[in-house]
Amino acid sequence: MQGARDGHRVVMTGQHARQRAGLQRSRTGRGGRPCRRRRRPSAAGLALLSVSLVLPLAGCVDAPVLFPVGPDTASGALASETVAALDAALAEGMDLAGATGAIAGVWAPWTGQWLASPGTVGAGIDPATGRPAGGGALDTGMRFRIGTLTGAMTCTVLLRLVDEQSVGLDDPVSQYLPRLPGVQGITLRQLCQSTAGLGHPDLEPQFVNNPTRQWPPLELVSGGLGSTRIGQPGRVWTLSNAGVQLLGMALEEATGDSWPELYRRYVFEPLGLRDTSYPDSQDTDLPGAHPHGWAATLESGGTPDCTRPVDVTQLSNSMSGVAGGAVSTLGDLKTWSQALATGGLLTPGAVAQQWRTVREEGAPEWRRYGLGAEQLGPMRGGAGAIPGFLSATLSDPESGLTVVVMVNDSSAGAEFALALAQRLAAIAAGAPASDGRSDAGIELPWTAEEATVQMRVNAVCPTGAAVNQAASVG
Repeated sequence: MQGARDGHRVVMTGQHARQRAGLQRSRTGRGGRPCRRRRRPSAAGLALLSVSLVLPLAGCVDAPVLFPVGPDTASGALASETVAALDAALAEGMDLAGATGAIAGVWAPWTGQWLASPGTVGAGIDPATGRPAGGGALDTGMRFRIGTLTGAMTCTVLLRLVDEQSVGLDDPVSQYLPRLPGVQGITLRQLCQSTAGLGHPDLEPQFVNNPTRQWPPLELVSGGLGSTRIGQPGRVWTLSNAGVQLLGMALEEATGDSWPELYRRYVFEPLGLRDTSYPDSQDTDLPGAHPHGWAATLESGGTPDCTRPVDVTQLSNSMSGVAGGAVSTLGDLKTWSQALATGGLLTPGAVAQQWRTVREEGAPEWRRYGLGAEQLGPMRGGAGAIPGFLSATLSDPESGLTVVVMVNDSSAGAEFALALAQRLAAIAAGAPASDGRSDAGIELPWTAEEATVQMRVNAVCPTGAAVNQAASVG
């Protein structure tokens, strides 16, 4: 069922349609006050002996959710010159990443869309080159691990719980994990904003070289809490997966629900993300059709050995948990990135909180960080990394321009994936309007050429012609 609101398409699931028809009540209690969810003991809470309960108000059921998924996109393909530039950018991105394949999409509502899946799934090693190769063609519907893009979903769950008044954005972590040392002075907001001051221990060599190991969340969180602090809570910005995982433990304790259930209730089901999941940590297989994921072997100091690629397709997502453990597809990420950019899952107040940004250390003024996601000029999104896969999403809430990209080698890191997405966005932003539509008028603070330089700077294990391209800026 679809309707229209503020120029955006509105999707309504079957459950939400029933709510609109009056078959379910909104989530309120006595006197019309919003309800708090029941807190039940979680595994994390039991481990820390910090179980507590909040009694629910009577008469509480799920609330209806409506969300925009972006303006209608002009039918048909983009102009041939735009397609050629996008194809060339993606081909270079594959080579610079040392990937066997890529999956990408660009949706420009004023002119059309572009979907591409060049390369192969990379099911083995080519004996002639020693590099991953073969295994059949990629498809745009294949699943892949989205890595640290998951963190934005986790922070959206936090904001939805804030909307329900189940938790407060500035609640101290110690309120939910009182027996965990080292969390004093840290708030839930700071964990999503990456201003908690936590360290980020480098465990990437262990992750790549032993991808199926089970990592208890408390072990990873303790590593972050025990590392040298970057600064006092609220003072300094720095990314920390341990911080997002600490948030995950706190919200499990606050709600008594598992993260598969929280994602399902607050993100996957409302958005209709049928091909997106948060696998059990012991399920190391990727569901459905998928490319293989590759990474360069990492020496103990983190130095990549590009001559020894590792197939890390089978992997326990416990290494990233709620900071990076989800699986998705191109189409689902398009829907998700547009909902993230527009704030379609949240109340206006929560949207304002999510995009009350802070300056990223060492970044240009136009690159800022909200709650779990980045603001780059007019576009919102970020990049994801997990051994085997890099991905990035960008979406402009005003024009609807949306970019999603994935490469199946993680050696180059998340900044590489973001630069590739920026290059695709810059190309698409200049595409002429079609079907009598008006130009988007979107102005980006970077050019395709500048994004290309950043791609080449961040290349780690380039192949083909990209070897010389990367060397030219190295």
